[in-house]
Amino acid sequence: MDRRPTAFAGAAAGGRHHLATVLTGLVLTLVLLLVPAVPARAGLPQGNAVTDPAALLRNALPIEQGDLQDLQHRLEATSDDLRAKRWSALSGGVRRSQSLLAARRGAILSSFPAEQRERAAALLDTLETQLQDLAIAAEGQQRDPFLATRHEALTSIGAAEALLVGPFPFTIPAEYDDLPRLLGRATVRLTTTKGDLTAVVDGYNAPLTAGAFVDLVQRGFYDKLPFTRAEDFYVLQTGDPAGPDDGYVDPKTRAERHVPLEIRVPDQEAPYYNQTFEELGLFKAQPVLPFNAKGTLGWAHSDEHLDDGSSQFFLFLSEPELTPAGLNLIDGRYAAFGYVVDGFDVLDELTADDGIVSAKLLEGAENLRPHA
Repeated sequence: MDRRPTAFAGAAAGGRHHLATVLTGLVLTLVLLLVPAVPARAGLPQGNAVTDPAALLRNALPIEQGDLQDLQHRLEATSDDLRAKRWSALSGGVRRSQSLLAARRGAILSSFPAEQRERAAALLDTLETQLQDLAIAAEGQQRDPFLATRHEALTSIGAAEALLVGPFPFTIPAEYDDLPRLLGRATVRLTTTKGDLTAVVDGYNAPLTAGAFVDLVQRGFYDKLPFTRAEDFYVLQTGDPAGPDDGYVDPKTRAERHVPLEIRVPDQEAPYYNQTFEELGLFKAQPVLPFNAKGTLGWAHSDEHLDDGSSQFFLFLSEPELTPAGLNLIDGRYAAFGYVVDGFDVLDELTADDGIVSAKLLEGAENLRPHA
């Protein structure tokens, strides 16, 4: 069975990705970009879409702490001023962030569980120092120190936000009780024939998809599997086992294990299962885990069925001109379940002649459950 994301328009006959489909998708993408009325009608993301995997993962945490998240977004938003070398605006923005942290520190700390407040206080102390260094870099118009210090500050904010995550945020439908689930996050290293990729897998928003992936990593399923599909600027796909099977066959049931299409949107308590955004009428929706970043992990399924994804996954090769963030036409049709966070130079080198040497779980084993 051909399990692959069917390109930009999702209309390739029989799941095959032909040149005509690509060209049609490119034309459609260009039309979407050029028609002035599109933002009002198609519900495209407002402003610049977030494409940094670390920022996407911070935004996807199931927390509500407005002050801390405001600080995060203020620092992330400095990119435009930095590109334009608006140093005065950068300096003023950092100073306002310092004032916000000083004024709201007590309220921020009080939002943490009592057992986490000491750790949170240490992180806020570190953040305060980092903001001071960031202000000095802005005032001195020092681009590289500004970037390095901003990365450190956002890492501190992300670590603090992670401390705020409470119990798993929703109940998975009982019909999927026999499937593994990841009740949190995990870090996986994919060692390929060209080098290592490190990915963070997000079970907070795609627990069944992430759970199936991590379960197979633990089983050694992906070791020595080739990339079965490699298309420039589009996808790298693997996970098709040797032999006649298309996916993972459970040794107990001797049946292929299937994972439902699983996509969560902001302000929705739980993911939608086995329904595309088109079927739901969510034409203005953006997933919590969008296909915005290069190296987004996506779960493959066939054209015929949304719920027959089993083991095959793809790495989305985001190319801004061909698959712009927010306009890639894969969001809402396939489940994203994590992001590559390191090894992008390796990702650039991988082709259909390469493969996975081994896949290893580095962190998060405690979050994996074999079933409900």
